[in-house]
Order: sequence, then structure tokens, then C-alpha cells
Amino acid sequence: MQHENGVNGAGNGASGRRPGPAAPIAPFPPMKSGGNGVAGRAQARVSAPGNGAANGAGDGAPIDAAWVVARLEEAGETLLCLPPGGYTTRMRASTWTVLDDAAEGYGSAPGRLRPPVPSAARISRMDAALGWLALVPDDKYVLRRIVASRMLVSPHTGRHLFPWRRLATLLGADHKAIQRWHAQGVALLVAALNKS
Repeated sequence: MQHENGVNGAGNGASGRRPGPAAPIAPFPPMKSGGNGVAGRAQARVSAPGNGAANGAGDGAPIDAAWVVARLEEAGETLLCLPPGGYTTRMRASTWTVLDDAAEGYGSAPGRLRPPVPSAARISRMDAALGWLALVPDDKYVLRRIVASRMLVSPHTGRHLFPWRRLATLLGADHKAIQRWHAQGVALLVAALNKS
């Protein structure tokens, strides 16, 4: 039975008109690190090739060092955003300080800020970027160690956990040498990624 206000008996003031043509489907914009609509530090510094290929480079454009560093820093930041979990070696013993902790817990100690859990797409990009570290040959393990240490970026402050001078102190070298070795390690990654 057809009513006055539309087709198929739409009542209560609803128009029974058929909808017009749907809007054309557009692809999603490329993901940016940072979450909550804020462009990440790594992506804001570097204009990366388009998304879509196996290693993240698109349109057949060659991968450059700045893009690799940006992806590694995003992966390091994502790694530090992941919640801690799994089994630990510490003993799980309970103590009877529950009442003391409850009395002291109301506003006396500041809460620890945790970064938001990264999205699944960002974790997938992190896994791909961490796999790149295996492309540095085993005989150049110091370069791999420098690149891996330098990729860790704090999600709270945006600073590297291992500045150049701290890495130089840990490895017993000059900070300018550490910067050169980092550039050599990134160049090895760029060459291997462009070859594949």
C-alpha cells in the first residue's frame, strides 16, 4: 500500500523519496604519525613517497635517506607507545600495604602519563621498519646498533632517547664520528631498499 508522503509506506513525516546517486568513493588519505589528527614530527619534517608498495615507497620513486630516517623514527616512537606486557622475571608477591597505598593514593602522587596505544596501521609500519635493521650486514653491527639506538624517539617530548653525545660516550667515540656512522648505516638501508 502506498501512502501520500512517499513510496513503501514511509510515515511519521519521513519522505519516501529514493536517495540520489552516492558520492564517488575516494581513497583514504595517507596515515600520519602522531594520532588525534596531529601530524607527527617525523612526517612533518620529510615529504615521504606515497603509500602502497611493500616497503612504503610508491609511484616507483627512489627511497632517500631522509624518508628512511623519518620512518625509523616513527617506528621507534610507536615502539615506545606500546603498553608494557607479557611475562616478567620479577616475583609476584603481595604485601599488606593496601590501606597505606589507598590513603596515599588520593592526589599525593602524580599519575604517570601514558601515550595512546598506536593504531594497527602504525604498528604494521613499525614492524616493516624494524625489519629493515636486518638489512645492515652482520659485520657492520656497530652501524646497526647506532641506527637502532637513534630511532628511539620519546612519544612525550619528541626527543631522541640517545642524543649524539650520549651515543658517543657509550661507544667511546667522537659525536661527529657517530653522526657519520649513522649516515653510513642509513645509506646501507637506502641501497638495500632501493634494490628490492
